[in-house]
Amino acid sequence: LQLEDEHEAFFLKGRASTLERLYTEDVEEDSVENESKPKKPFLLLHRGQSTEFDVIFKPTLAQRLEGKICVLVEDACSNKTLIELVGEGHKDEFTLDGLEEDTQERNAKSSLNKDIIDAVRVNHIQLGDCPVGKLCRRTFSITNHTHTNILRFEWEADASFHFSPKVGHLHPGCAKHITVTLKSDVPATFRRHLVKCKVTKINFELPQKKVLDWDDQMCIVTWEDTTRKEPAASWPEKEKVVKAAPEPAHTVVEESSQEAEVYLSALVAYTQFKLSTMVVQLKDTLPFQTRTTTFRMHNTGKVALAYSWVEAADSEAVVKKKLYSTTLMR
Repeated sequence: LQLEDEHEAFFLKGRASTLERLYTEDVEEDSVENESKPKKPFLLLHRGQSTEFDVIFKPTLAQRLEGKICVLVEDACSNKTLIELVGEGHKDEFTLDGLEEDTQERNAKSSLNKDIIDAVRVNHIQLGDCPVGKLCRRTFSITNHTHTNILRFEWEADASFHFSPKVGHLHPGCAKHITVTLKSDVPATFRRHLVKCKVTKINFELPQKKVLDWDDQMCIVTWEDTTRKEPAASWPEKEKVVKAAPEPAHTVVEESSQEAEVYLSALVAYTQFKLSTMVVQLKDTLPFQTRTTTFRMHNTGKVALAYSWVEAADSEAVVKKKLYSTTLMR
């Protein structure tokens, strides 16, 4: 395998391969048998045998980079096995981490018609199958890669998806986990639903070391006196009061606003199932003998079905309930 890479940003590594190695270079007559072998031998792939390789991308520049892998067969490069490598290095002040590849964008037919193939964007969240009325969650993180700037992020309001925290601050070099939640009371299909996050640079009115981390999920708990008082006590009762922590005073740096885009996909549907029988008839069984019978349960819905079995109380004696929980995929 011959790797061609002008900027040396791509690397090729075999996965614990046990392939036989062939050294095809000519050997001079007076050469010593113990002489070191060539660094890049040919690999021998037997009939029906397969092997895997990892392609690693480690960019040194914040730009689009290209490379290619050529498979040499008997010292000749085959055009049919030319593998193109495309990667994009970026150096951003903040990143969204823990997202997925947008497979729909990657597999789009339009991309095959382009003269320039783009690098795969990792900006997608697949919530998968969600039963109607149930909460579906996914968690990712936002990271501040700067050494001096304080960033403020805010997710745009959306009736379908809820972000927590929705608004918050990121001190230099810090990260914060974000949870996106979907709950729909009606069936719905979301395909690459676009949500934007606005990120700006801010300056605190107080010195940065005196300002604590903040987001809209943080609270302040205090104990305040009430008008109630115990008869035998000489002091009033205390009541726990929880208030949202106020956002630290700050000013927004002009022309520092940026936007991050995230695509969300989910299928919200009712769970449905079908039982092959409603009565299970067991044959006569002697004491201490075990007899087993089976019946079939089929998930006829579009989403995974979570269910549990509860043993009902016997009419003559109280039977301890048992709970069996599992999930039946569609």
